[in-house]
Amino acid sequence: MGDKTMTAEEAVSRLESGMTLGIGGWGSRRKPMALVRALLRSDVRDLTVVSYGGPDVGMLAAAGRLRRLVTAFVTLDSIPLEPHYRAARERGAFELTEVDEAMFMWGLRAAANRLPFLPVRAGLGSDVMRVNPELRTVTSPYPDGETFVAMPALRLDAALVHVNRADRLGNGQYLGPDPYFDDLFCAAAETAYLSCERLVDTAELAKAGPPQSLLVKRHRVTGVVEAPNGAHFTSCAPDHGRDEAFQTLYATTPWPEFSARFLAGDEAAYRAAVDAWAEER
Repeated sequence: MGDKTMTAEEAVSRLESGMTLGIGGWGSRRKPMALVRALLRSDVRDLTVVSYGGPDVGMLAAAGRLRRLVTAFVTLDSIPLEPHYRAARERGAFELTEVDEAMFMWGLRAAANRLPFLPVRAGLGSDVMRVNPELRTVTSPYPDGETFVAMPALRLDAALVHVNRADRLGNGQYLGPDPYFDDLFCAAAETAYLSCERLVDTAELAKAGPPQSLLVKRHRVTGVVEAPNGAHFTSCAPDHGRDEAFQTLYATTPWPEFSARFLAGDEAAYRAAVDAWAEER
């Protein structure tokens, strides 16, 4: 349980093509975008990505890094459907498994508890079962005899999540309105990489928020990356809101043009390019 700090590049260097990768956050909220950008600078591809999708999915899809996506939605929140994801999906660039939000959550819970599946009512009576013919149902062994969807575990080789504060041991704290299931992503994964807005001493975590804000436990975390503004352009309340102007630019710019201008260099180059664009406005 020693010092787990590393750079984004060091974290991504431990990922391999063909992995199943979970990405925390929700839509365009508290996404580990600095880690996603580092992933885009690597040669890792052919990924199965499991995510409540936002621009993380859009960028990886546009860059041709996905083999399969498991999701409940892919949205930019203020822009209902992520446009780069939509374009990649419409040209058949990857396989898609789309399930109900609650089914997705129970899939993570099953993996976190090392179970093959968990029973869930969500999905019954809907087209989820029709578009996912591989799903099965189970019958309660008790007198009620109720039928449930048997949601398979969403086992992850690795997870990427972003929080407000973390210490060097891997304890992660969120200070915003919602945990977004980041703890489940880490628990469902064999390895987990946690980026944070600010690295602090362990004692500072107790001062910053109530005990329940200590979302991610150190025994679940493989590496910690300090990444100020590392969720940009998604929100990371209360540290910063979503950069709506930049998100609109992202959503309306052809991927090759956006990638060439903002993603051709390292994280420092990304920040410099964003600042230059803001000054132009």
